[in-house]
Parts: sequence; C-alpha cells; structure tokens
Amino acid sequence: MSIRVLLADDHALMRQGLRALLTSSGDIEVVGEVGNGRDAQRLVLECRPDVILMDITMPDLNGIEAARIIHLKSPATRVVMLSMHQSAEYVYRAFEAGACGYLLKEMAVDEVITAVRTVYVGKQYICPVLATSVHIPGAKKGCSPLNSLSSRERQVLQLVVEGHTSTDIAHRIHLSPKSIDTYRSRLMAKLGVRDLPTLVKFALEHGLTPHS
Repeated sequence: MSIRVLLADDHALMRQGLRALLTSSGDIEVVGEVGNGRDAQRLVLECRPDVILMDITMPDLNGIEAARIIHLKSPATRVVMLSMHQSAEYVYRAFEAGACGYLLKEMAVDEVITAVRTVYVGKQYICPVLATSVHIPGAKKGCSPLNSLSSRERQVLQLVVEGHTSTDIAHRIHLSPKSIDTYRSRLMAKLGVRDLPTLVKFALEHGLTPHS
C-alpha cells in the first residue's frame, strides 16, 4: 500500500520537484497539493493523507500554525516541516505544534523520501545537519553522523573512545601508528571536530560507548 502524501508549499516549482521525486520512489503517492496553510488544514480532512510535507513560511496561515490545527483535527496525519530556518527555535516550535519531522529545504532532495518513510512508521525525523545541535526529546534523528564513517574508521574511533593510543590501536588491528593517525585525522575531518577530547565527547553523545 502506498504512503499517501499531501504537499503544502507556496512555490509551485518546489511542489513540482517534490511530486516528481516522491512519485519516483515507487511506494509514495502524492494525493494533493496546496499553496498555503489554510488550504492544507482544509484539504487534509478531504484526502486524509498519511504524511504532509509542509513549508513553514506560507501566506494566509504559516506552516507551524497549520501543523498545530492539523494535529488536533487529524492526529493520525504525520507532518514533516520544510524550512529554510536552521535555528533551534524553529525546530522546537515545529515539534511543539505536533510535527514529526523537520527538513531543511536545501537538503530535501536527498532526504525527503527517507523522512516520509520514517514518520510514516511512527518515528520522528530531524535532518542530519541539525541532528548534532538540536535535541528533541523522544525524536529519532534521521541519520547518525557516525554513519558517514567507513568500517575501519568506526573501528579506530571505537578504540580511541576506549582510551587506546595510536600505538596500541596499530598493534590491535595490525596497522602502522602512522596509518592510525591518518584514519583518526580523516574521521575527525568527516565529523567536523578538531581535537581528541571533542572527538570522544562527540562519539559518546551519538551513542558510541567505551564498551559497545
């Protein structure tokens, strides 16, 4: 059975692009589209979508207020906000209004299908760009930043978190200390951290424990 999606965005080109992308997924059906929040909260009662992709900044009724009304009138409908805003305030307001997901518009092409599928099964979604800085209680982040690491990089990171030196790690996984330093520098660059204490803290915050 297809996931029924309603598009709410005041830019026709954005709706057109989202429709094409979602339709190509094979398991998602776009059942309607509107250009403002007022029409979104009206149409949701007519077409009963499973998910609404909704812009925050729209005329007549903004996306956050529309999400609040929709959540009250049709609590089974999952709302994913599309926004240009990266500040925590907007994210918190969206989830407080009943949204289940939050996507930056610039990332929507890469993540929208994943977001739709994630909220459809009852989970919450925050795009990875925001996941490291915005924490919504009970929210399932879209994708851990640690997933960007190769298996070898994750192995090195795990041993670093456990407190091993480059020499210790090299001995354990049969590589040279220089190679370990290279792996560590590479994974730190991928994760956007500059020193070892920050790296360890980052890893722990994202679920990597000394005994995992």
